[in-house]
Amino acid sequence: MKALILVGGFGTRLRPLTLSKPKPLVEFCNKAQLRHQIEALVDVGVTEVVLAISYSPNVMEDFLIEVQDQLNIKVVCSHEPEPLGTAGPIAYARDFLKTSQPFFVINSDVMCSFPLKDLVAFHARHGREGSMLVTKVEEPSKYGVVAFEPGSGKVTKFVNKPKTYAGNHINAGIYMFQPAVLSRISTQPTSMEKEIFPVMAQEEELYCMPVNGYWLDVCSPKHHLLAVGMHLAYLRKTNAALLSVHPAVRGDVLMDASATVGNGCVIGPNVVIGPNCVIEDGVYLERAVLMEGSVVRKHSFVTDSIVGWQSKVGQWVRVENLTVLGEDVKLVDEIYVNGGLVLPHKSITDSVAEPRIIM
Repeated sequence: MKALILVGGFGTRLRPLTLSKPKPLVEFCNKAQLRHQIEALVDVGVTEVVLAISYSPNVMEDFLIEVQDQLNIKVVCSHEPEPLGTAGPIAYARDFLKTSQPFFVINSDVMCSFPLKDLVAFHARHGREGSMLVTKVEEPSKYGVVAFEPGSGKVTKFVNKPKTYAGNHINAGIYMFQPAVLSRISTQPTSMEKEIFPVMAQEEELYCMPVNGYWLDVCSPKHHLLAVGMHLAYLRKTNAALLSVHPAVRGDVLMDASATVGNGCVIGPNVVIGPNCVIEDGVYLERAVLMEGSVVRKHSFVTDSIVGWQSKVGQWVRVENLTVLGEDVKLVDEIYVNGGLVLPHKSITDSVAEPRIIM
């Protein structure tokens, strides 16, 4: 089987992290987010993946070599000459996807339990052109809302970003299509949600399956941290051996074996600590992510925040309220950072009392 992953653009909503790495290569729970998706595809028998991207694939070269070697899968890039929406990239990769077998399409922003084996079986049972995963949300107006028959999963209506209530099940950004769907899409900017799915639903060619497990669109630092908590809870249920059992840990924590932790620390819940991180004595971490090589010095407090690669938090520092430190940021001792988005390679010498971007 084959798959297309919609990588898209530059991930501006995840800045300052995406100023150092393309969005799909930013680590989610100590692994590039794109790798989570490719591993899930490999597990279900996919042997070839095409990445639809709108920037030069050269920035992903090392990752592509590594993932192909380690996972024994072919990964190629389809470089869009211009942004083609959510449908255009599928048509642009038509020559790659045109086979006798159905293929997957995945939005690269999505993290979930990836029930792809169930989706394959569901798609085979109904035998129509398309299947999509759906999930229930409290605020559906931001998404494509899917109305469907509860028993069969047949989609009766697809409404993109409705202005009035149309249901609370939304398009989860993971699909399986028959090759016939390619004839519906042209190689120009086209929206699956506005132009393709409504017609497929009207023609009774679109079915959906609810996600049993967690799901989140990881498009911003806030959603990154929310998804971390969901993913760690999922690991607790499915593969608890991956979670840390260090004496400092409280609740669900994922910590690389190369990280070091001092005495008297409290870590967790919902904390991810990357490779070669250093956490000195008396540090408190909760609902936080420390990227590779970051350092938190003695008696500092970090909550609801992301500390970027090679960044250093000084002693007796308080960091909170969706603060994100880009790569190689330095916070001096005894300051307070409240909701600061700090661009890479900055040294912060004064407190940041109100949320703002620090350039």
